[in-house]
Amino acid sequence: MKDNFGSVHLNINENGIGTIQFYHPLSNSLPGDLLRKISDKINFASESNQVKVIILKSEGDRAFCGGASFDELINIQNLKDGIKFFSGFANVINACRKCSKIIIGRVQGKAVGGGVGLASAVDYCYATQHSAVKLSELALGIGPFVVGPAVERKIGLSAMSALAINAHKWFDANWALQKGLYAEIFENSNDMDLAIKQLTNDLSCYSLEAMKKLKKTFWEGTDHWDNLLNKRAEISGSLIITEFSKETIQKIQNK
Repeated sequence: MKDNFGSVHLNINENGIGTIQFYHPLSNSLPGDLLRKISDKINFASESNQVKVIILKSEGDRAFCGGASFDELINIQNLKDGIKFFSGFANVINACRKCSKIIIGRVQGKAVGGGVGLASAVDYCYATQHSAVKLSELALGIGPFVVGPAVERKIGLSAMSALAINAHKWFDANWALQKGLYAEIFENSNDMDLAIKQLTNDLSCYSLEAMKKLKKTFWEGTDHWDNLLNKRAEISGSLIITEFSKETIQKIQNK
C-alpha cells in the first residue's frame, strides 16, 4: 500500500548491495521529511558492514524526482524554516559526498531541481532516454544554489549555467549524457536495470578499502562543502519567503 506522505526504504541483498528507494505520489517530489530519511539511509549504509555498494533510485516509470515539494515551499513563512528546508537538500548531497561506499544512481525519468542534484551527487549515474533534466528554480524566484555545486562539479560551470538560466527548458537525456551527468543511457528501464545489476555485482566483489579510497579521490577539493551548502541554503531560504516566490508558486499550484 502506497503512503500518501511518501516513503524511503533501504534493502540490502545477499551480495551486499544496498538499494535506497524513495517515493512520493507527486512525481517523487521531496518534502523535508523524505530528505531527512534519504540522508539518514545513506549515512546508515555508509557505516554498515553489510553494505558494499549503494543504489539510489525512486519508484515509478517516468519521473525520477520532481524536486522540492511545492506544498512545503508555499508554507514556509520565515527565514529559519526556509533554511531548515533547503538544508535538507544540503544534507543529502553531503551524505553522498561523505559516504564511504560508491553510489550508483538509477534515473528512470525526468529530474527537476533537487532531482538533478541527486543525479549529480551519486558517483555513477545510469538513465533512460526519458530522463530529461531541468533546473527550474530561477523561474520560482529562487535559484539552484544548494544543488549548484554538485551539478557544476559533475557537468562544469558552462552546462550548469545553461540549465540554471534557461529554467523552463527540458534538456534531454542525450544532452545530459554528453555533459557527463549520465554515464550511460538506455532505451528502457529493463535494459538499465540489467546494466546496474552487472555493475553492482562486479563492485560487490572488489576491495572495500580500495573503493573507499577511490571515492575519496573523486571528491577531493570538497571538504568545505558543509559550510558552503549551509550558506547556499540560507540564500534559498531568504528568497523563498519573498512575495515574488510566494505568488509564483501559488499560480503554479492553482493551474
